[in-house]
Amino acid sequence: MSENNVAKEDKVKKIIPSKLETGFQQFLYKRVGVHIPKNMTPNQITLIGAIGGLIGIVCAFLAKLNPLFLIGTISGLLCHLICDDLDGYVARTRNMSSIAGGYFDLLSDILHITYLIIALSFAGFVSFQISIFLVPVYALIIFTAMNYILYLKEFLFPRLGPIETHLFFIVLCIGSMIFGPNVIVEVLDVKLKFADIVFIVGGIPMYYEMIRLQIQLFKRLSKKDAEERESK
Repeated sequence: MSENNVAKEDKVKKIIPSKLETGFQQFLYKRVGVHIPKNMTPNQITLIGAIGGLIGIVCAFLAKLNPLFLIGTISGLLCHLICDDLDGYVARTRNMSSIAGGYFDLLSDILHITYLIIALSFAGFVSFQISIFLVPVYALIIFTAMNYILYLKEFLFPRLGPIETHLFFIVLCIGSMIFGPNVIVEVLDVKLKFADIVFIVGGIPMYYEMIRLQIQLFKRLSKKDAEERESK
């Protein structure tokens, strides 16, 4: 998710609660962003990130044959994360923001995380029951953030944003290479793999953040509706 999804004519307030995300973005902007070729567009950067994410997904599927394929998944995650921040930087600094670019950016984010979870489940590292519990979370977070932009003119990153999500999957991949698809603990007759535990531990706060943002958005939209009715 990046500021590439902000239209030129809209003035949107950017809010990033995560200090980790802020620090990572500033590092990328200063160390990498200034060296991006002048003829490169935000959509091209988004496409590179999408291709990197796709390669990572394919490697996750192939990890069923050999867990070391997850090294490719980690590389794809890093590529997608870096491009996800840099496309917005280029869009903002070169006055190239567009609605179409924002749509492309959001679509690539949702598809990347969704199919990555499916791939890890197919490869046997994550139990199917747990994977379907997490599939909709990231998509709903992005959907909610997009509505903040559309209705409140705020580009709001969740407290568990892109960098936390990508690091979450990187830790999951590293642990899966070490422990494989083997059950490592059994709780109340429920057998859990390493990735299952990571998904549970990381999924609970992500669900909380998704619900918090939606409730907050609903309250603010209701207040906005009331103010508009009073002004008529």
